[in-house]
Amino acid sequence: MNTTDAATLALRYLGVGLDSLGEREKRVLVHVVGRKTLLGRSRARPGDGRTFGERLADGVASFGGSWTFMILFGCFLGLWTVLNTVVLTAGAFDPYPFIFLNLILSMLAAVQAPIIMMSQKRQAAKDRLDAAHDYEVNLKAEIEILALHEKLDIMRDSQIQTLIDEQSRLAYLIEKLTRGR
Repeated sequence: MNTTDAATLALRYLGVGLDSLGEREKRVLVHVVGRKTLLGRSRARPGDGRTFGERLADGVASFGGSWTFMILFGCFLGLWTVLNTVVLTAGAFDPYPFIFLNLILSMLAAVQAPIIMMSQKRQAAKDRLDAAHDYEVNLKAEIEILALHEKLDIMRDSQIQTLIDEQSRLAYLIEKLTRGR
């Protein structure tokens, strides 16, 4: 990296010295100076580098938070209730107030909640990485846009100067022609 170019960009577009920037900002400046994209650091695809436990936690969290699960679980609870109150009135294996069902629900909640929390924790870590990457891309885009504005201003100033010079030359020629008559 050309530190002189990076330091110039830092002062011009970010208003601070290169030494006072964080690692992310320096990395962005390296990419701007080298005219490189940040796409090489794009987000990892789902499933990359996940362990079996992590994939299982994601699957449980995905299914446990779906309408399919809610409908199936509602049907299971309805079936359990009807079976133990209407069908098996005399020999119900879990008579009202359904103590065994409460035990099953408590155990399901005790197992499902930490699994969902593990999945959410990993998703939050991925979201933080995505946010950091988005910040870098946005910062690079902002610097590039500022540089383009600067280049356009230079081109416009050059064109205006060319027009002024041409106008002066034409005014001189007109004055010369009018004197000659």
